[in-house]
Formats: sequence, C-alpha cells, structure tokens
Amino acid sequence: MTVRNLDKLFKPASIALIGASRKPGTVGAVVARNLFQAGFDGPVMPVNPTERAVEGVLTYKTVDSLPITPDLGVICTAPDTVAATIDALGKRGTKAAIVMTKGMSADQTQAMLDTAKPYLMRVLGPNSLGAMVPGRGMNASFAPVAPRKGDVALVAQSSMVLTSVADWATSRGIGFSHLVSLGDRGDVDFGDLLDYLASDVTVRAILLYIESITQARKFMSAARSASRQKPVIVIKAGRSDEAQEAAASHTGALAVSDAVYDAVFRRAGVLRVNDLAELFDAAGTLGTGVPITGDRLAILTNGGGMGVMATDKLIQAGGRLAAMADETQEALAKALGPQPGGGQPGGTPFRNPLRIGADATPKRYAEALNALMQDTGNDAVLVLHCPSALTDSEAIAQAVAETVQANKARRHPVLTSWIGDQSAVEARKLFAEARIPTYSGPSDAVRAFMHLVRYRRSQQLLMETPPSVAEDFQPDEITVKKVISRAMAEKREWLSEYEAKRVLAAYGIPVVDTRVAQTPEEAAAAARVIGGPIALKILSHDITHKSDVGGVALGLTSPEDVKAEAEAMLARVAELAPEAKIEGFTVQEMAVRPDAYELIVGMTENEMFGPVLLFGEGGIGVEVVEDYALALPPLNMKLAAEQMSRTRIHRQLQGYRSRAAVDLDAVALTLNKVSQLVVDFPEIAEMDINPLLADADGVTALDARIKVGVPALAGAARLAIRPYPKSLEDRITIKDGRQFFVRPILPEDEPLVHHLVENQTAEDLRLRFFAPLKRLSHQAAARLTQIDYDREMGLIAVGPDPQTGDTIMYGVVRITADPDNRRAEYAVMVRSDMKGQGLGYIMMNKILDYARSRGIKEVYGEVLRENTNMLNMCRALGFVRKENLDEPGVVEVRIELGGGLAA
Repeated sequence: MTVRNLDKLFKPASIALIGASRKPGTVGAVVARNLFQAGFDGPVMPVNPTERAVEGVLTYKTVDSLPITPDLGVICTAPDTVAATIDALGKRGTKAAIVMTKGMSADQTQAMLDTAKPYLMRVLGPNSLGAMVPGRGMNASFAPVAPRKGDVALVAQSSMVLTSVADWATSRGIGFSHLVSLGDRGDVDFGDLLDYLASDVTVRAILLYIESITQARKFMSAARSASRQKPVIVIKAGRSDEAQEAAASHTGALAVSDAVYDAVFRRAGVLRVNDLAELFDAAGTLGTGVPITGDRLAILTNGGGMGVMATDKLIQAGGRLAAMADETQEALAKALGPQPGGGQPGGTPFRNPLRIGADATPKRYAEALNALMQDTGNDAVLVLHCPSALTDSEAIAQAVAETVQANKARRHPVLTSWIGDQSAVEARKLFAEARIPTYSGPSDAVRAFMHLVRYRRSQQLLMETPPSVAEDFQPDEITVKKVISRAMAEKREWLSEYEAKRVLAAYGIPVVDTRVAQTPEEAAAAARVIGGPIALKILSHDITHKSDVGGVALGLTSPEDVKAEAEAMLARVAELAPEAKIEGFTVQEMAVRPDAYELIVGMTENEMFGPVLLFGEGGIGVEVVEDYALALPPLNMKLAAEQMSRTRIHRQLQGYRSRAAVDLDAVALTLNKVSQLVVDFPEIAEMDINPLLADADGVTALDARIKVGVPALAGAARLAIRPYPKSLEDRITIKDGRQFFVRPILPEDEPLVHHLVENQTAEDLRLRFFAPLKRLSHQAAARLTQIDYDREMGLIAVGPDPQTGDTIMYGVVRITADPDNRRAEYAVMVRSDMKGQGLGYIMMNKILDYARSRGIKEVYGEVLRENTNMLNMCRALGFVRKENLDEPGVVEVRIELGGGLAA
C-alpha cells in the first residue's frame, strides 16, 4: 500500500493533457473542455503535435517542449504510445498520471508500469474515466456532468457507474470532495485511495463501488484503518452467481462468493448497501453523527398505517420496537390525555408505534416527542408525519426541530419522515438546516436507522475488547506436522478420519475415542476395549463420503455385532466402490448426548481472501438447511461469538423451554482453535467438523474431513489479515536480574494497559501524553491494543505482580508506519517504578530491529524538551534531534535505519 505522490494526482499545481483534441466527441476534446471549464487554478497545458490550439489555448508538440514540469499528466493517446509518454513525463519530473487509454494489452500495461516505477510516478488507470476534485476546480475526466463541491468521496471501478452516480447526485444537490474512476487498476487501487482519503480532512465519508478486489491484505488493512476514522460505505456488485460471472468478465478478476465479501466488509468495519439511493442515504445518516447505541426504535406518527409499515420494515431488518417505561406512560397521558387506542394511568397503556391522531397539533407532537426522548428504553425515535388538511406540516416540523434542540444535551437520536411531495418540501428543508436526518418514506427512515445499528455493531467489533480465551491450550504442532507430512509424502489430498481426529485432538478439540482396525477381528477387539455403543466406519483414502457407499454403521452394541457388520461392510463397499483401496476400519465410541445440537465448523480456501471459516447448523442436511456464517481468520472469542450470532440456530443454542443452553464459550473456543490451526498450517486447504456435538457440557467432534496440499502462498502471506506474529515472542533480563516475557500486543490486553496507566506517576503521564491524564478511555486503550500487524506493531513486557502473582504489563513500545512503509512513529512507556533498569532501552532496540526487518527507513518521535530521560535514551540509541519550530517545547527525534527485506 502507498499514498506516495497521490497528492500530485489530486492536488496538482499544473496539468498536462497529452492527446488534447478539437475533434468533437473524442476523449481528448471532452477532457480538454472539462479541464478548462472547471475553474482549475493553475496552468493546463495541451499537448498535440498536429493541433495549433485546443479550447483557445496554444498546444505544445511534445512533453519535452512544455515550459514547466506538470505535476499531473493526463494521457488519452493510443495504447502503443502510453509507455513512451510515461517515460517522457517521468524524465521531466512528473509524479502522477491518469491514463484514459482503453484497449491496452497486458504487455502494454506492464510496460507502462515498468516505465513509471523508477520515477516513483503514480498511475491511475489505464481505461480510467479520470479524477475530479470539485473543491479545487479540477475535472480531469471525460464525464458529461460537472459535479458539485461536497464532502463525500466516491471511488468506482466502473466508469459508467461513476458518471451515472455523478448525474444522479447532481440532480439531487449532492456534492463530492473527490470522484475517482479506477479503471483497470494498473497501479492505484482501492487500498491506496482508502489510505489517502482517510487522512484528507475535506472528506467526511468514503463511498466505494466495487466489482472485485485484487490485493486482499492491502485492501483489508486500508479499509480497517479508514473505517476507524470515518464512515466507509460500499456497493459490491455481483450478489448473484450470474452477476459475479459478469463482473469477473468485465474486470478480468476472480469471481468470489458474495458471502465471502460480506464477511470481508463486516471484518473491515465497512457498511455494505444495495443501491445508489441507499448509498447516499447511508452517507447522509452516518455523516450527521447520530449516536445510536442499540436497535430499539420508538415510532411517533399521526397515521396508523405508516406506523405499521415502519414496524414491518423494522422487524424484517432485524430491529426491535422499544417498550415504554412507566414514567413515559405517565408523561404521555398527562400531555396527550385520552387518545383513541391510547392510555392513561390505570388504563390501557400507550403502545409503540405511538399514534397521536390525524389532527395532531405542533404542541402534541412536541410533548409526545419530548416524553419519548426522555425514555432510556429506546435507542432512537422516528417521527412520521402524513399530510392532513387538519394540521400545518411545516409548523409541526418546526416544533419537532425545537424539541430536538431543547434536548440537545442528551444527544438522543431522532430521525424524521414527512410523507408526501410538495407538502413536505419545506419541512425537509427545515430538518436539513437543523441537521436532523429526514427521509421521504417510513421504509427509508427505518433502513437508515438500521444502517446506524449495523455501523455501530461493526465499529464495536473494531473497538470492543474481546474476552480472554477461556482455555489456555497449547497445541501439539509436532503431531499435526507429522500427520500432514505423511499424507503429502504419499501424495494424498485427504486425511483419513482417524488422522483428521488426531489433528483436532492435537489442537485441544475434544474428539470421541477412535481406533483403527485392519480386519473385522481387530475391529471387534477395539470395540471390546472401548465398550458401549460403537460406530463403525470404513477406512479408505479413496472414499471421502463413507455413508454414500454403505461405509457407516451406528449403534453396534457388542464386539460380535461389530465383527459381523465389518464383514458385511466390506462386501457393500466392494460392490459400490470397487476401485477404492480399503485400509481397514475406524472403530469409535458412540457419543450418547440426547440434547446435543449438531453443528458444523469448517474452513475453505478462497482464491482471493485465503482461508475462510464457516460455522452453522450441521448434520446430514447441512447443504439443504444452508444456515451458516462466514468469517476471516484470525479469530478471538468476541469475533467467534459474533460469527455464531449470525446463524439461525444460534437462538436455539441459548436454550428454550426445558432444553438447557449450550456451552457457547466451548463452541467459540473451538472456532478459535480451528482458526489457529488454519493459521499455523497453510497446507490445510479445506476442512470440516460435521457434526460437532454441542450441549451444556461442551463440545465433541464426531466426524472430520481435512484436505491438504501445497499452498499457493507460504505461511501467513495467504491470509487477508496478518495474524499474531508469534516469532516476535522473546524473554529478556533487565539490570536487576528480573526476567520478562516480551510479545506482540493483543486486543485482550486492554485491562493490562489500564493497569499500566494507573501505576504511572502524574508527571510521567504528562510527559508521555503531553497533557495531564488520569486514565485512558476505552476507545483510546482499544486503539492501542487492537492494531493491524501489517502496518503497526506493539510489543509489551509482561511478568508477575509481586503482590498478587497476576500477570501485569511493565512496559510497552509501538511503531505506526505510514502507508508507504517508509517512516514510522514510535511511542514507549514503562512503569514509573521501573526507571533505571534498562527496560525501555531493551524494548526500543527490539522495535527498531523489527522496523529494520520490515524495510522501514526511518523511525521518529516527538518528545517534550523537559523529558530528559527519553532524550538521553534516544541519543544512546543513535537518534538525532531537531527542534520543532511549530511547537517550541517539543523536540523531534529520528533515526535512519538500514532497512531489510519486508516481512
């Protein structure tokens, strides 16, 4: 990922248009018109060897003849000229280019990129519509519409979608900070632009139209970072199989299951919507900063039918109708008096949706809304108004706006929908001026509310501290390696059931007692040792689905029954699968758990995003039921619980009537163990545990399938999210002889961060944070612990508390790299009572070594001038200092690193 020189693409001081033309209808003519008419404050230099002037401006015959070096070159010439043009621009010092040329071959595109690379030139395209930055008067595109200035950025893979959106939005008064057509994404892609736009203060929200993603980890890292800073909303085309094939044909990219994209966007904290109207509704709603905290909605309306419609939409979308507190009932009865279908103290209670009558006055609306806004039992209020000859629509809107303003300190969310056309125009203007979200219909309003709910949930997943793993399991990696190596040496794709269960057991996943027998007699002997009901299965590397060939027998009660069934099974399998080589049988204990649910936990390899984990309802009807949820590894307990919650069976697992709740922590822990197994062994290409029995006593894997092979990418490189870097774990010794365990920071470490801060002196906290501080907020601590290992690293030193023996944090050091991975800012903190023991020095050396291994060229930091201890340590480490002229009390320290191979 890199944002290098993207400022030259979006903030150029000068532009050269190579291929400018006067010929009507050509790209060169349209781009010239747009560039010259948009109000760009800088020279636009047309280049064309055969034209004297374009748009009344004298042309230049070649790039070499330009009077000044352009920051940006816009190229709309023939495919075979592009690489040479890039070379000419690069020699002049140009750092960005937009290539609008279409029809370039793969070789021509590669030649273009190879030519641009030595000049560090950024290339948008080829086959790009261009880029528009209305706030800077830049329209370097052949779009037919000049967009309005705004604070929403739109990045689209499709040129025609971009022009359609620009036209659609302009007619509705919606403006943009940036509009960018990626084209064929030779260089600049979604990840680059997410990084750039996330740091641009003129951008309030980022909208994406995506057909496919080409660099999974780059996209995930950038999207997770951007969505922490501002709303990122995406339309992903291709929900159906047919649409996916069309998108793949259009973009030349791999078709990826739409359910996988859902998992990707959810993990990245990105809100996915379905169409353009929903896209801009979501951008508008999220941009108001309405602070939704839950999914309980109160509905206030003067029309019963509209209230019912809103309720239906709410329930269908997964929201809940809020209940009214007794105090609210009393306030409503006092304010409204007897109402048809309403209530008063001692009478029929008011109900949600709250209907206040077709003749509802501004005062009645205001008092009812005020009562609902005081009720902590709802998370937001939706105010609906239907046209009525008995009321003044605009006056009611004014009363609602004043009530919201009067309750501003409570920040209780209010959404509005004034139904109608001309009768609602002024009310909608009033709400827009008051920054109160408003929508044309109740369904749109409820959909917007659920956008807020979904966005809050995704942000919670990014910022919420996960619980510690309920069981400290130590995987037996050696056993797993032996099993997989043997299978691959024998050129087998599938492990036997017995081997698969050995793998699961090595990672602490409970399995039933399973033994291997080569003959019916050995099977009977194994059954005698196991005791109780027996499950007998054929053992053959050539048979994946044993039940299809009569290779499974259940509930065998004696060794004699096992022997007889084994003999019969051999005969059945020989008839139905005559080519299969039979190794023998697996004899296993029958798990007698009458109240257990059959679940499935699995993993499959996706060509774009790597391993994808599956959880859902299991059993023999798993393909028919299709109740499952997907997630990307690595997981933690919180992410596993969230994945489980997205299935229909999850509600049953929580218990009902006389059926006890399942041990959900045991299920989540199993998902975590499978996630860790998949991370540790890239040779695992596919697996499923089906069924995984789950009840109040825990889980047991009854059957398992594991497919192995040579991975396309080695190690963690195949994962869309860089996993916990275990290789950085180490033990260190400080001056007084105490030893500490140094490891990368984890999301679960938030309590340790709080404990560290609580054990700092006030002066040390001031020196570290540049201001007085008593404690860190949850958001700040979560931001420190929930890092993306691909662009950040935090190392902590932990050890036992001398008083309690509990593990505590004694020090932490971190670096945050820029998207180019060239410079990184450091921060370090050790406990106040650890000064002088060398802990900070050791940890700084470790983080600098890590930075070198990642290829980072410079590490820097800002230090208060009075923090002499830190400045002395930096000098000892080789940092040089530079006075910060903007902040006289602050010193910048930096160290140049040799760099190395990026990990």
